[in-house]
Amino acid sequence: MRVLMVCLGNICRSPLAEGILKQKIGERSLDWIVDSAGTSGWHSGELPDPRSIQTARDNGIDIRDQRSRQFRREDFERFDLILAMDSSNYSNIVSLADTEEDKNKVELILNYSHKGLNMAVPDPYYEGGFQKVFDMLDDAVDKMIEEILNSQG
Repeated sequence: MRVLMVCLGNICRSPLAEGILKQKIGERSLDWIVDSAGTSGWHSGELPDPRSIQTARDNGIDIRDQRSRQFRREDFERFDLILAMDSSNYSNIVSLADTEEDKNKVELILNYSHKGLNMAVPDPYYEGGFQKVFDMLDDAVDKMIEEILNSQG
């Protein structure tokens, strides 16, 4: 399984989601590939936001090896599942898809924890803070892993 987490700048929400998923697949010894990207290239090459790094560290996860990068069309070929943090990111990703198969790879991450509600992971700068975002992503990632494992038999 190859999973890509995507937010706008790839410095707060998607790095947390990447770190959470990497830790959980490591604990389960799953042979998955996980990465993250941003729909914008504003922060390409930068570390995650210091508050994301600290929140991850407070929850036993080290994301200091991550560097921001921009989402590319080739990511549709490289990943089986592309998880957007909000509807704007979702729309930006889908607009780059060349096929229905590519579009079908894209989902809103919180639909795993809040089925069919198309909820956004809030921007931690303005809407509730980094720990709240971490907790939301942690719950969604748990449910995503279970759903994928259950669908594989």
